[in-house]
Amino acid sequence: QVQLEESGGGLVQAGGSLRLSCAASGRSFSRCAMGWFRQAPGKEREFVAGISWSGGNTYYADSVKGRFTISRDNAKNTVYLQMNSLKPEDTAVYYCAADLWGSIATTPTSYEYWGQGTQVTVSS
Repeated sequence: QVQLEESGGGLVQAGGSLRLSCAASGRSFSRCAMGWFRQAPGKEREFVAGISWSGGNTYYADSVKGRFTISRDNAKNTVYLQMNSLKPEDTAVYYCAADLWGSIATTPTSYEYWGQGTQVTVSS
């Protein structure tokens, strides 16, 4: 069992930066592939970034490539999403998700565990 809690969301102007954190409880974090997803009002949940259990592999949606960086610290049971050059279209609730023993996946149904989400609002 893995419990996830996101933090770090907020209101930022376009061009600004935020760093999201996702703290995990349980002993299985280091065996989980982790993903960040986001969901804007009226839209489906979409993949943002993923990282393998070791941190050695990462994958990004085209819309955030070059602006966002996913990383993890297994000693702290935490995964991060550094978001730079933010745009108004990045406004959404951001969720972290865990796939125990899995690999990086872009579909929400591949992940067993989810956090409650944190709101990111980018003003123009």
